[in-house]
Amino acid sequence: MSLHIGDIAPDFTAETTTGTITFHDWIGEDWVFFFSHPGDFTPVCTTEIGRTAQLSAEFSKRHVKPLGLSTDGVAEHMDWIKDVNDTQNTRVTFPIVADPDSTVARLYDMIHDHESTTAAVRSVFIIDPDHKIRLTMTYPMNVGRNFDEILRVIDALQTADAKQIATPADWVPGSKVIIPTSITDSQAKDLFPQGWTEVRRYLRTTTL
Repeated sequence: MSLHIGDIAPDFTAETTTGTITFHDWIGEDWVFFFSHPGDFTPVCTTEIGRTAQLSAEFSKRHVKPLGLSTDGVAEHMDWIKDVNDTQNTRVTFPIVADPDSTVARLYDMIHDHESTTAAVRSVFIIDPDHKIRLTMTYPMNVGRNFDEILRVIDALQTADAKQIATPADWVPGSKVIIPTSITDSQAKDLFPQGWTEVRRYLRTTTL
């Protein structure tokens, strides 16, 4: 199944390290950072699970729930978490989905046969409170994710939703934003009373 931005994230019920969840119910009114791993007790995955736990306050203040997935069972996950806590100097509290039969991994197209026919690649899905997929990223098995970018893109999505703007290349919070071409100058006067710079007719920048 190929999933695209704007699609409703498929619902599922699964065992996790914090109990059984039904995904859409579990989301509640929050955003979700859903990310998959090839397997437990693997070095790159261990650093990623650890980094997610270390950033728990950053995810929380953005109203984002992390949800991991690995194609192993709950017992293996629980043992692995002990290693993650020890080696990464953190405490993992977010759930990790147990997916030993790859049901959820295949539902989310996380199994790429040229990488492995059983293990999930490093997929990322950012999902909003309406259960819509807002961003997807896929990393190969041997490349760890950039968590600065994951937080940055969550900030960009949430800011764009709240302020009706777009963000330029390399945007970070506090820097200039773009007024979309769908917004007329007349509308922009109400939305952006601080004014804007018209670089080109199609390129108007402002600050928030």
